[in-house]
Amino acid sequence: MNTIHRSTSADGIQMTAVNGVRLAYEMQGSGEIPLVMVHGSWVSRRNWDLVVPHLADSFRVLTYDRRGHSDSERPSGQGSVREDVADLAALIEHHGLAPAWVAGVSFGASIALRLAGERPDLLLGIVAHEPPLFSLLGDDPAVAPMLEDAARTVTAVAERIASGDHAGAAERFVEAMLGPGTWTRLPPEVRQTMVENAPAFLDEANDPDELVFDLDWVGGFTRPALLTQGDQSPSQFPAIMTKLAEGMPSAEVITFMGAGHVPHTEDPEAYVEELVNFVHRHTP
Repeated sequence: MNTIHRSTSADGIQMTAVNGVRLAYEMQGSGEIPLVMVHGSWVSRRNWDLVVPHLADSFRVLTYDRRGHSDSERPSGQGSVREDVADLAALIEHHGLAPAWVAGVSFGASIALRLAGERPDLLLGIVAHEPPLFSLLGDDPAVAPMLEDAARTVTAVAERIASGDHAGAAERFVEAMLGPGTWTRLPPEVRQTMVENAPAFLDEANDPDELVFDLDWVGGFTRPALLTQGDQSPSQFPAIMTKLAEGMPSAEVITFMGAGHVPHTEDPEAYVEELVNFVHRHTP
Protein backbone atom coordinates (compact mmCIF):
# COMPACT_ATOMS: atom_id res chain seq x y z
CA MET A 1 0.00 0.00 0.00
CA ASN A 2 1.33 3.45 -0.91
CA THR A 3 2.07 5.83 1.92
CA ILE A 4 2.08 9.59 1.60
CA HIS A 5 3.27 12.44 3.81
CA ARG A 6 2.93 16.17 3.23
CA SER A 7 5.37 18.80 4.39
CA THR A 8 6.79 22.21 3.57
CA SER A 9 10.45 22.54 2.68
CA ALA A 10 12.74 25.22 4.09
CA ASP A 11 12.12 27.43 1.06
CA GLY A 12 8.33 27.13 1.31
CA ILE A 13 7.78 24.50 -1.38
CA GLN A 14 4.94 22.07 -0.68
CA MET A 15 6.21 18.49 -0.72
CA THR A 16 4.47 15.13 -0.87
CA ALA A 17 6.33 11.92 -0.02
CA VAL A 18 4.88 9.16 -2.16
CA ASN A 19 6.26 5.80 -3.28
CA GLY A 20 9.49 6.59 -1.46
CA VAL A 21 10.13 9.87 -3.32
CA ARG A 22 9.47 13.47 -2.25
CA LEU A 23 7.55 15.37 -4.94
CA ALA A 24 7.10 19.14 -5.10
CA TYR A 25 3.57 20.29 -5.84
CA GLU A 26 1.19 23.26 -5.86
CA MET A 27 -2.57 23.25 -5.35
CA GLN A 28 -4.35 26.28 -6.77
CA GLY A 29 -7.91 27.33 -7.50
CA SER A 30 -11.26 27.30 -5.77
CA GLY A 31 -13.30 25.33 -8.31
CA GLU A 32 -15.04 22.11 -7.40
CA ILE A 33 -13.65 20.07 -10.30
CA PRO A 34 -10.22 18.50 -9.60
CA LEU A 35 -7.64 18.80 -12.40
CA VAL A 36 -4.14 17.30 -12.29
CA MET A 37 -1.63 18.53 -14.88
CA VAL A 38 1.35 16.38 -15.89
CA HIS A 39 4.32 18.11 -17.51
CA GLY A 40 6.50 16.64 -20.22
CA SER A 41 10.22 15.92 -20.43
CA TRP A 42 12.90 18.43 -19.40
CA VAL A 43 10.55 20.90 -17.71
CA SER A 44 8.67 21.26 -14.40
CA ARG A 45 5.33 22.22 -12.88
CA ARG A 46 6.19 25.84 -13.77
CA ASN A 47 5.64 24.91 -17.42
CA TRP A 48 1.90 25.29 -16.69
CA ASP A 49 2.22 28.84 -15.29
CA LEU A 50 0.62 30.52 -18.30
CA VAL A 51 -2.58 28.47 -18.06
CA VAL A 52 -3.11 27.72 -14.35
CA PRO A 53 -4.32 31.25 -13.43
CA HIS A 54 -7.04 30.94 -16.09
CA LEU A 55 -8.07 27.49 -14.86
CA ALA A 56 -8.20 28.32 -11.16
CA ASP A 57 -11.74 29.73 -11.30
CA SER A 58 -13.15 26.51 -12.72
CA PHE A 59 -10.89 23.89 -11.14
CA ARG A 60 -8.89 22.83 -8.13
CA VAL A 61 -5.58 22.48 -9.98
CA LEU A 62 -2.73 20.26 -8.85
CA THR A 63 0.60 20.72 -10.63
CA TYR A 64 3.73 18.88 -9.58
CA ASP A 65 7.31 18.17 -10.52
CA ARG A 66 7.61 14.60 -11.70
CA ARG A 67 10.24 12.53 -9.89
CA GLY A 68 13.73 13.56 -10.92
CA HIS A 69 12.61 17.01 -12.07
CA SER A 70 13.38 20.42 -10.52
CA ASP A 71 12.27 20.60 -6.87
CA SER A 72 11.26 16.93 -6.62
CA GLU A 73 13.65 14.28 -5.40
CA ARG A 74 15.88 12.56 -7.94
CA PRO A 75 16.29 8.95 -6.78
CA SER A 76 19.34 6.93 -7.72
CA GLY A 77 19.05 4.05 -10.14
CA GLN A 78 17.10 3.61 -13.35
CA GLY A 79 13.60 5.03 -13.21
CA SER A 80 10.65 4.08 -15.37
CA VAL A 81 7.42 5.39 -16.81
CA ARG A 82 5.68 2.85 -14.60
CA GLU A 83 6.92 4.77 -11.56
CA ASP A 84 5.57 8.01 -13.05
CA VAL A 85 2.15 6.40 -13.47
CA ALA A 86 2.23 5.07 -9.90
CA ASP A 87 3.17 8.53 -8.60
CA LEU A 88 0.27 10.16 -10.46
CA ALA A 89 -2.18 7.60 -9.10
CA ALA A 90 -0.93 8.09 -5.54
CA LEU A 91 -1.12 11.89 -5.78
CA ILE A 92 -4.73 11.74 -6.97
CA GLU A 93 -5.77 9.30 -4.27
CA HIS A 94 -4.03 10.78 -1.29
CA HIS A 95 -4.84 14.41 -2.04
CA GLY A 96 -8.49 13.35 -2.11
CA LEU A 97 -8.99 14.28 -5.77
CA ALA A 98 -10.40 11.03 -7.14
CA PRO A 99 -12.04 10.95 -9.54
CA ALA A 100 -10.15 13.75 -11.28
CA TRP A 101 -9.47 15.13 -14.71
CA VAL A 102 -5.88 14.68 -15.86
CA ALA A 103 -4.23 16.76 -18.57
CA GLY A 104 -0.81 15.89 -19.94
CA VAL A 105 1.44 17.20 -22.70
CA SER A 106 4.08 15.14 -24.53
CA PHE A 107 5.55 12.55 -22.12
CA GLY A 108 3.02 13.76 -19.55
CA ALA A 109 0.30 12.69 -21.99
CA SER A 110 1.89 9.23 -22.19
CA ILE A 111 1.64 8.99 -18.39
CA ALA A 112 -2.00 10.13 -18.43
CA LEU A 113 -2.93 7.57 -21.08
CA ARG A 114 -1.22 4.76 -19.18
CA LEU A 115 -3.15 5.74 -16.06
CA ALA A 116 -6.39 5.67 -18.08
CA GLY A 117 -5.65 2.07 -18.96
CA GLU A 118 -4.55 1.00 -15.48
CA ARG A 119 -6.76 3.00 -13.12
CA PRO A 120 -9.82 4.43 -14.90
CA ASP A 121 -11.55 4.55 -11.51
CA LEU A 122 -9.33 7.51 -10.60
CA LEU A 123 -10.42 9.57 -13.60
CA LEU A 124 -13.30 11.73 -14.71
CA GLY A 125 -11.54 12.03 -18.06
CA ILE A 126 -8.24 12.92 -19.73
CA VAL A 127 -6.82 15.54 -22.07
CA ALA A 128 -3.70 14.31 -23.91
CA HIS A 129 -1.51 16.33 -26.29
CA GLU A 130 0.92 14.54 -28.60
CA PRO A 131 2.38 11.72 -26.49
CA PRO A 132 5.64 10.41 -28.04
CA LEU A 133 4.29 6.88 -28.47
CA PHE A 134 6.44 6.08 -31.48
CA SER A 135 5.91 2.34 -31.09
CA LEU A 136 2.40 2.84 -32.48
CA LEU A 137 3.96 3.71 -35.84
CA GLY A 138 6.26 0.72 -36.16
CA ASP A 139 4.28 -0.78 -39.05
CA ASP A 140 3.94 2.45 -41.04
CA PRO A 141 6.67 2.73 -43.70
CA ALA A 142 5.60 6.29 -44.51
CA VAL A 143 6.92 7.58 -41.20
CA ALA A 144 9.92 5.24 -40.87
CA PRO A 145 12.47 7.91 -41.95
CA MET A 146 11.05 10.36 -39.40
CA LEU A 147 11.22 7.77 -36.62
CA GLU A 148 14.80 6.92 -37.53
CA ASP A 149 15.72 10.60 -37.42
CA ALA A 150 14.01 11.01 -34.04
CA ALA A 151 15.85 7.96 -32.69
CA ARG A 152 19.19 9.39 -33.85
CA THR A 153 18.40 12.67 -32.13
CA VAL A 154 17.51 11.00 -28.83
CA THR A 155 20.68 8.90 -28.99
CA ALA A 156 22.83 11.95 -29.65
CA VAL A 157 21.13 13.91 -26.87
CA ALA A 158 21.52 11.04 -24.40
CA GLU A 159 25.22 10.73 -25.25
CA ARG A 160 25.73 14.44 -24.59
CA ILE A 161 23.98 14.21 -21.23
CA ALA A 162 26.05 11.17 -20.25
CA SER A 163 29.21 13.10 -21.15
CA GLY A 164 28.18 16.01 -18.93
CA ASP A 165 27.18 18.43 -21.70
CA HIS A 166 23.70 19.12 -20.34
CA ALA A 167 23.33 22.52 -22.02
CA GLY A 168 24.37 21.19 -25.41
CA ALA A 169 21.99 18.26 -25.03
CA ALA A 170 19.04 20.47 -24.14
CA GLU A 171 19.74 22.79 -27.07
CA ARG A 172 20.06 19.86 -29.50
CA PHE A 173 16.73 18.42 -28.31
CA VAL A 174 14.83 21.72 -28.51
CA GLU A 175 16.18 22.60 -31.94
CA ALA A 176 15.21 19.17 -33.29
CA MET A 177 11.76 19.11 -31.69
CA LEU A 178 10.61 22.72 -31.97
CA GLY A 179 12.69 24.05 -34.86
CA PRO A 180 15.97 25.89 -35.50
CA GLY A 181 16.44 29.03 -33.43
CA THR A 182 13.93 28.00 -30.77
CA TRP A 183 16.53 27.50 -28.04
CA THR A 184 17.70 31.13 -28.05
CA ARG A 185 14.10 32.37 -27.99
CA LEU A 186 13.26 30.48 -24.82
CA PRO A 187 13.27 32.53 -21.60
CA PRO A 188 16.53 32.11 -19.65
CA GLU A 189 14.73 30.48 -16.73
CA VAL A 190 13.22 27.84 -19.03
CA ARG A 191 16.63 27.06 -20.54
CA GLN A 192 18.10 26.76 -17.05
CA THR A 193 15.34 24.37 -15.96
CA MET A 194 15.95 22.17 -18.97
CA VAL A 195 19.70 22.06 -18.33
CA GLU A 196 19.09 21.10 -14.69
CA ASN A 197 16.59 18.40 -15.66
CA ALA A 198 18.77 16.81 -18.34
CA PRO A 199 19.58 13.76 -16.12
CA ALA A 200 15.84 13.02 -15.89
CA PHE A 201 15.64 12.91 -19.70
CA LEU A 202 18.59 10.52 -19.78
CA ASP A 203 16.67 8.31 -17.35
CA GLU A 204 13.66 8.35 -19.70
CA ALA A 205 15.80 7.61 -22.74
CA ASN A 206 17.26 4.55 -21.00
CA ASP A 207 13.86 3.20 -19.93
CA PRO A 208 12.89 0.34 -22.29
CA ASP A 209 9.20 0.99 -21.60
CA GLU A 210 9.31 4.73 -22.31
CA LEU A 211 7.81 4.66 -25.81
CA VAL A 212 5.95 1.36 -25.59
CA PHE A 213 2.18 1.45 -25.75
CA ASP A 214 -0.56 -1.02 -26.60
CA LEU A 215 -3.84 0.43 -27.85
CA ASP A 216 -5.66 -2.39 -26.09
CA TRP A 217 -4.73 -0.68 -22.83
CA VAL A 218 -7.09 2.20 -23.56
CA GLY A 219 -9.53 0.55 -25.96
CA GLY A 220 -11.99 0.01 -23.16
CA PHE A 221 -11.61 3.44 -21.57
CA THR A 222 -15.15 4.81 -21.49
CA ARG A 223 -14.55 8.12 -19.72
CA PRO A 224 -14.31 11.30 -21.81
CA ALA A 225 -11.01 11.75 -23.63
CA LEU A 226 -9.79 14.74 -25.63
CA LEU A 227 -6.80 14.14 -27.92
CA THR A 228 -5.13 17.33 -29.13
CA GLN A 229 -2.46 18.11 -31.69
CA GLY A 230 -0.83 21.15 -33.25
CA ASP A 231 -0.73 21.89 -36.94
CA GLN A 232 2.88 23.10 -36.57
CA SER A 233 4.14 19.95 -34.83
CA PRO A 234 6.63 17.47 -36.29
CA SER A 235 4.74 15.21 -38.67
CA GLN A 236 5.14 12.03 -36.60
CA PHE A 237 2.77 13.40 -33.97
CA PRO A 238 -0.34 13.66 -36.18
CA ALA A 239 0.32 10.05 -37.19
CA ILE A 240 0.44 9.04 -33.51
CA MET A 241 -2.77 10.92 -32.76
CA THR A 242 -4.50 9.19 -35.68
CA LYS A 243 -3.51 5.80 -34.27
CA LEU A 244 -4.72 6.77 -30.81
CA ALA A 245 -8.03 8.01 -32.15
CA GLU A 246 -8.54 4.72 -33.98
CA GLY A 247 -7.89 2.85 -30.74
CA MET A 248 -10.13 5.13 -28.65
CA PRO A 249 -13.34 5.43 -30.71
CA SER A 250 -15.08 7.59 -28.12
CA ALA A 251 -12.28 10.16 -27.96
CA GLU A 252 -12.62 13.60 -29.51
CA VAL A 253 -9.73 15.06 -31.52
CA ILE A 254 -8.95 18.73 -32.07
CA THR A 255 -6.09 20.58 -33.75
CA PHE A 256 -4.60 23.80 -32.41
CA MET A 257 -4.00 26.02 -35.43
CA GLY A 258 -0.74 27.94 -35.39
CA ALA A 259 0.61 25.91 -32.47
CA GLY A 260 2.86 22.88 -32.16
CA HIS A 261 4.08 20.50 -29.50
CA VAL A 262 3.61 22.85 -26.53
CA PRO A 263 0.27 24.66 -27.12
CA HIS A 264 -0.10 25.63 -23.45
CA THR A 265 2.89 27.96 -23.88
CA GLU A 266 2.47 28.86 -27.56
CA ASP A 267 -1.25 29.72 -27.38
CA PRO A 268 -2.35 29.42 -23.75
CA GLU A 269 -5.72 31.09 -24.35
CA ALA A 270 -6.72 28.52 -26.98
CA TYR A 271 -5.46 25.65 -24.81
CA VAL A 272 -7.48 26.85 -21.82
CA GLU A 273 -10.60 27.43 -23.91
CA GLU A 274 -10.59 23.95 -25.41
CA LEU A 275 -9.82 22.25 -22.09
CA VAL A 276 -12.46 24.17 -20.14
CA ASN A 277 -15.16 23.69 -22.78
CA PHE A 278 -14.49 19.96 -23.04
CA VAL A 279 -14.45 19.38 -19.30
CA HIS A 280 -17.60 21.38 -18.71
CA ARG A 281 -19.42 19.49 -21.45
CA HIS A 282 -18.49 16.18 -19.86
CA THR A 283 -18.70 16.87 -16.14
CA PRO A 284 -22.06 16.30 -14.44
